[in-house]
Amino acid sequence: MPQEFDYIVVGAGSAGCTLAGRLSEDPATTVLLLEAGPPDRSFWIHLPIGYGKTMWSKTYNWCYHTDPDPNMNGRRIYWPRGKTLGGSSSINGLIYIRGQREDYDHWEALGNAGWGYDDILPYFIKSEGNQRGASKFHGADGPLKVSNIGSRHELIEAFIAGAEETGVPRTDDFNGASQEGAGYFQLTTFKGWRCSTAKAYLNGARQRPNLHIETEAFAAGLVIEGKRAVGVRYRQGGAMKTVRCKKEVLLSAGAIQSPQLLQLSGIGPRPLLEKLGIPVVLESPEVGENLQDHLQIRLSFQCTRPITTNDQLNSWFGQFKLGLEWLLRRSGPLAVGINQGGCFMRALPDEAKTPDIQFHVSTLSADMAGGKVHPYSGFTMSICQLRPESRGHIRIRSTDPFEPPEMQPNYLATDLDRRTAVAGVKAARAIAQSKAMSPYVLREVKPGLDANDDDALLEFCRNNGATIFHPSGTCRMGSDPAAVLDTRLRVNGMSGLRVIDCSAMPTQVSGNTNAPAVMMAEKAVDMIREDAKGP
Repeated sequence: MPQEFDYIVVGAGSAGCTLAGRLSEDPATTVLLLEAGPPDRSFWIHLPIGYGKTMWSKTYNWCYHTDPDPNMNGRRIYWPRGKTLGGSSSINGLIYIRGQREDYDHWEALGNAGWGYDDILPYFIKSEGNQRGASKFHGADGPLKVSNIGSRHELIEAFIAGAEETGVPRTDDFNGASQEGAGYFQLTTFKGWRCSTAKAYLNGARQRPNLHIETEAFAAGLVIEGKRAVGVRYRQGGAMKTVRCKKEVLLSAGAIQSPQLLQLSGIGPRPLLEKLGIPVVLESPEVGENLQDHLQIRLSFQCTRPITTNDQLNSWFGQFKLGLEWLLRRSGPLAVGINQGGCFMRALPDEAKTPDIQFHVSTLSADMAGGKVHPYSGFTMSICQLRPESRGHIRIRSTDPFEPPEMQPNYLATDLDRRTAVAGVKAARAIAQSKAMSPYVLREVKPGLDANDDDALLEFCRNNGATIFHPSGTCRMGSDPAAVLDTRLRVNGMSGLRVIDCSAMPTQVSGNTNAPAVMMAEKAVDMIREDAKGP
């Protein structure tokens, strides 16, 4: 392997694969992509419903746990994150959501010029290969394939009709002119297979002589000379190695590991670094701060009819039929994962101008996402607050790069977040009790009808809430002096170093984060090329 490249991309996740694939399109540019996990060869990665397996796989998943969260009654919450080519796009729920126009216009209003909705929409379109074809809001020729859920399910239809009864309109496109509504999700699948960013951006690039991909290469720190990043130290095969770059190091290790790598390399809050005996290369107090995540509150129900995925998975004959449907038609539950339908609505309509909660509706039920399904006919409605005010942090515990950092999400820390969580549970109950959906509800299993006031519902949220896998914000960009990154995703006070992943988000987007991470990387490639040319 060469010992020097133009660009080193750290982390082959949603953003990292996009960066490596796009930058290596220029044959004169050399790119090294470092991934701590193994290649994405598992069948369970590529089968859409297979994330029920990879959700717990220590081979393909970091299997993190947060620190005890005082707002969640001291619980440690499981945080799965992808550890393979494709990163979390190889183990996620496949849902293609961009967020709201207002999210990006808010970024711009905060001082992030060039990140308004009209600026970033072309990059969503560029990345997208939508089954529905090209339109004002969608792309047809991009590498990230986006597909419809092939068949309608009567439970999802009942949910959509029930949402309509409560005042939420039906929609066919959560990523169009308006996000508000209830309907079916589109998924990052293609002909019954998952379309991770590794498949989308690397499959056609792996044979390029200017792109080098190293797996099982765990980044341990940056090589810094003065105020310039010039390389990366990583462990592979039991040995520590160093590789240098001519132009830039691009951190795309995610909202947990990107700030961890910066802190380990002496870029971060001075008190933390000095406490651990790390020489301060650059004092940047907000590295690892501003952590945001979507808290998922799952309501589970027993269904009156044996029409759920539980029923299919709990019998050998049902499993055989599921497998046969996928083998012969590349369709059915195995081809669409778990969550088929959803809803974006305002749980606090007097306070929220746009949807403030999202529903994920699945035709199965389990104690947690990716868990063993219940032995009865069941389905799940989960809700999450889209724009939480609560802020947590990521902080290294020691100088050991292989020790997971302190992860404190600090869920439900504000009054708005607590009220929105309770209002979201009430909104789910209202839909379950609607004329359209109530015939399918035998009983509410969780939280159960004993939880009949706001205090009891809040306690249910504290005892049962979990991540919906969207940590972000820990290396925020901005134009203010405290921002970790400038608006071109360069680390303020350093040269040759950018952070390009969800940690760069100043505030959380209203929905799933895979598509926005890809968009950010697509935009970053243009900025990297422009900056390389100079003024």
